[in-house]
Amino acid sequence: MGPIDRYSDDWWVVHTKARQEKALAAELEQRGIGHFLPLIRTVRKHGGRRVRVELPLFPSYLFLCGDHRARYTALMTHRAANVIRVVDQEKLKHELRQVYRVTISAEPMDLYPRLRRGQRCRVIRGSLRGLEGVVMRRGGVCRLYLGVEVLGQSAELEIDPSCVEAID
Repeated sequence: MGPIDRYSDDWWVVHTKARQEKALAAELEQRGIGHFLPLIRTVRKHGGRRVRVELPLFPSYLFLCGDHRARYTALMTHRAANVIRVVDQEKLKHELRQVYRVTISAEPMDLYPRLRRGQRCRVIRGSLRGLEGVVMRRGGVCRLYLGVEVLGQSAELEIDPSCVEAID
């Protein structure tokens, strides 16, 4: 069971102040408030050395699960710029479950800044079987975009085109 199904309250989108995602997640954890901060592992150069770091998949955003008191608590940390109410809870939970599955997989992933329109597809083989997204090609490589519509963003991962089928 992932972090999305662990909580029964409503989910909110928290727009954080610049580079405050991890600090806010730590404060929410300390206060026992449910949240989900999808992170990606990447290698960056720092001081001439290559360093492995974990970065937020969606910069300046994290997802909070709770009532209005939890929302207020997040705002009072002074690390959140805004907390956005989500009307379609089931859709958001479905999208977050997909993002969670990708973040715990070993598949290479990048942030793609805008959700693109294109052919909706489903992964039919491998560790990501059942995920749905939009398949696009960039630089001759097949990529699957998993959207979180409420943010207008999606995660991008490379995928073998033979592992994907179109959804009608």
